[in-house]
Amino acid sequence: MQDANPTLATGHMAALPKAPTGIEGLDEITEGGLPKGRPTLICGSAGCGKTLMGVEFLVRGILDYNEPGVLMAFEETADELAANVASLGFDLKQLQANKLLRLDHVHVDRSEIEETGEYDLEGLFIRLGYAIDSIGAKRVVLDTIESLFSGFPNQAVLRSEIRRLFRWLKDKGVTTVITAERGEGSLTRQGLEEYVSDCVILLDNRVINQITTRRLRIVKYRGSTHGTNEYPYIITEDGISVVPVTSLRLEHVVSNEVVSTGVAGLDDMFTHRGVYRGSSTLITGTAGTAKTTLAVSFAIEACRRGERCVYFAFEESPEQLIRNMQSVGMDLRPFVEQGLLFIEASRPTLNGLEQHLVTVHKLIKEIKPGTVIIDPISNLVSVGSISEVRAMLTRLIDYLKVQGVTALFTALISGRSATQEMTEEGVSSLVDTWVHVRDLEGVGERNRGVSILKARGMAHSNQVREFVVTSHGVQLLDVKIGPDGIVTGASRLAQSIQEQAQIIANQQEVERRDRELERKRRVLEATIANLRTEFESVEEELRRITLEEEHRQNSLTQSRQQIARDFANRRTDKSSDSPDNA
Repeated sequence: MQDANPTLATGHMAALPKAPTGIEGLDEITEGGLPKGRPTLICGSAGCGKTLMGVEFLVRGILDYNEPGVLMAFEETADELAANVASLGFDLKQLQANKLLRLDHVHVDRSEIEETGEYDLEGLFIRLGYAIDSIGAKRVVLDTIESLFSGFPNQAVLRSEIRRLFRWLKDKGVTTVITAERGEGSLTRQGLEEYVSDCVILLDNRVINQITTRRLRIVKYRGSTHGTNEYPYIITEDGISVVPVTSLRLEHVVSNEVVSTGVAGLDDMFTHRGVYRGSSTLITGTAGTAKTTLAVSFAIEACRRGERCVYFAFEESPEQLIRNMQSVGMDLRPFVEQGLLFIEASRPTLNGLEQHLVTVHKLIKEIKPGTVIIDPISNLVSVGSISEVRAMLTRLIDYLKVQGVTALFTALISGRSATQEMTEEGVSSLVDTWVHVRDLEGVGERNRGVSILKARGMAHSNQVREFVVTSHGVQLLDVKIGPDGIVTGASRLAQSIQEQAQIIANQQEVERRDRELERKRRVLEATIANLRTEFESVEEELRRITLEEEHRQNSLTQSRQQIARDFANRRTDKSSDSPDNA
């Protein structure tokens, strides 16, 4: 017997067909888009962007997926809609001229309905069906449904007609977006639309600390998994951007390449002389500890490598930053003029957290930088709560890693206790490298010190190195060890003077010993000379005595030889005078 359901027999369920919206971030959290050929309800209060989301759904479908669409509006005319979305770059009139979009305005006058007492949706079905068939539409937007159903005084008839409308749209096979106003205690005014829709998206517009924030939540999605959290979204000149909070996965590619921090002494504190490309670095410290100077050094080094760098400044204007850095020998203007350095300066309170995040996304897509610097992230706390800032920075750090962008953040830490090494934003655990700068207070002075609290994947120094900001940038000083540990500032100077005095004393002692040795050498040489002279005198005396002895012996020998000759001669003479010879 053949199995009645092949999908159950094989264990593989067929994927639900989906229509991509083309809206940035929305397809990600819906895992592909809206249910294809089914109605989706977008509900929310005034100012949430319901109509805009519907229009963008149509325009993106036409431009990106070649799916013509129909927009039936019950409140705004075709000209009004076209004018309202023109600032976003959507040319509805041109799309109509190309027969890719059909705009239809339906006016519902309740007074006329009350006079006749008859009202149903049959005429709407005929009108909408003609619009769909005339251009072969695949997508339909109805905006808004409350205006359409305002003519139904009977709730039973109203509910019946709502069900009939949704069934008719399903039978037609078009992917439909229906906008609805939010009701009291329910998602919609009638409280029925959310139950007959296959997908329900709730938009919310709230004001927190005088900052407007928008949130999107997928209430339900039949036949598909989806993101269930609240997701921030913004409306920009390019349309709607939804920023997923938890959808990014830790699957980015890492690099083994090491890049310099721009400060030679700081590089020396890492075993690989720098940080990994594509990693994130956090510089924390109290006010006045040269966090911005270190960040600018990082930016300049990136520009010298030929990389583009985007610098987000939340406390200084571009001109002020350029002027201030010139005082420490860092000239940013040439890199700005060369198009390597882009300084984006604004107060954090100018926009909400989502706007800042989308601005980062937009600039990265347009500029394609190798390095991004945000100085400081602690100012974002004034825009949202700690948890919101952390969520925003988590998304930002993950996004930068996915893009392979090397990131550096600075954060202001207040307080003088041991907890000052913990950032208020709570992102110290998210970054790969954490550099901490601090005040090193001595007797009547304050100095600066830098230490590395962590560096993932790389060994590093555990010392606190003193550094100074000179006219040539940041310079790390050699470590000076005193009786009580590392010394800085005036103590360092005193230690240096003491060490220099000790060196001089040692040199003088060496010179004294050299002179003493020289004197001893001279005395010894004089003694040796005297001994040599005395030896020569003795030698000469001995040589004289020897010569005299040899002369005496020679004389004695000669005398003996002479006596012998004389004796021999006398014997000869006597022999010749004897009588025999006569």
